[in-house]
Amino acid sequence: MTTVLTPASPLTAADRCDRCGAQAYVRVVLLSGGELLFCAHHGRKFEPELKKIAAEIQDETERLTTVPATSNEEER
Repeated sequence: MTTVLTPASPLTAADRCDRCGAQAYVRVVLLSGGELLFCAHHGRKFEPELKKIAAEIQDETERLTTVPATSNEEER
């Protein structure tokens, strides 16, 4: 997925996938002016079609694999 660095605010736990309701990690700003939010699964699934209609794609899926700085050493 193409990551675009935008001034858009980071996605939060309150942002939900438009397809299934899971936490959103991908924001797609449409050429038409709207936006869609997707979980990592649906973002990958629809990526080829989204690229055709997207002005930009904000991909935060790397957050799924990073270790929080506040986790205990044994949790890492």
